[in-house]
Amino acid sequence: MSAYYNEFDPYAAQWLRNLIEAGHIAPGIVDERSIEDVHPSDLRGFTQCHFFAGIGVWSLALRQAGWTDDRPVWTGSCPCQPFSEAGAGAGFDDPRHLWPHFAWLIKQCGPPVIFGEQVASKAVGPWIDLVQANVEAMDYAFGAVAFPAAGGGAPHIRDRTYWCADAERANCGRQAASANHRQQEALRSSDWTGGCSGSPVAGFWADAEWVQCKDGRTRPTESGVVPVVDGFAGRVEQLRAYGNAINAEAATQFIAAYLET
Repeated sequence: MSAYYNEFDPYAAQWLRNLIEAGHIAPGIVDERSIEDVHPSDLRGFTQCHFFAGIGVWSLALRQAGWTDDRPVWTGSCPCQPFSEAGAGAGFDDPRHLWPHFAWLIKQCGPPVIFGEQVASKAVGPWIDLVQANVEAMDYAFGAVAFPAAGGGAPHIRDRTYWCADAERANCGRQAASANHRQQEALRSSDWTGGCSGSPVAGFWADAEWVQCKDGRTRPTESGVVPVVDGFAGRVEQLRAYGNAINAEAATQFIAAYLET
């Protein structure tokens, strides 16, 4: 099997298995243990490893960017709650600060390339500094850039920081700058509405269906998708899975910029 997915939430884990079976993401296995219980020996034989896998968007984005399933890579979007406005603001003291465990596995296994993502805010600056210091101490080159999902054509902001670490010491800083340039160009060329009106937007969201909400605002949904409303089966689990997922189009553009450079 080519891919290892680590996801402790049972609902998201089953979602991953469904996506694997349907062929939407790289074939592999899903491990529902906490990353704290994963050992380097568990990862032997896997070409790709996706930690905090959620619903597999990193694997989808890799494919969309032209990264084949047989090309080695690790990905990981560490929990954002310790550093996000929605969290308790405990930062490095939050038990959900799981980067040290991810970093230990990276050090032990030495994957050639790692892609990651985190919230984009002043509060997360020290976290990014820690990640950079840790991976550079392992002889990785590091680059990071923050940009909005609107840069990939989405009709909302959702600022996120995307980062890469390259063991072959490619110029990740230049790659990150290239990704930032691509996103800014996309943002300028799109008709971004911020989710407040029904105007068309660019890229993936161009064919979105606009739904009138009770608060008077109009929001986009993917064509044919039923909104997750009160009374909908598995509503809370679906909201959590969707909310924790990265934006596939933004991640695709970041990976594509890396490949171009």
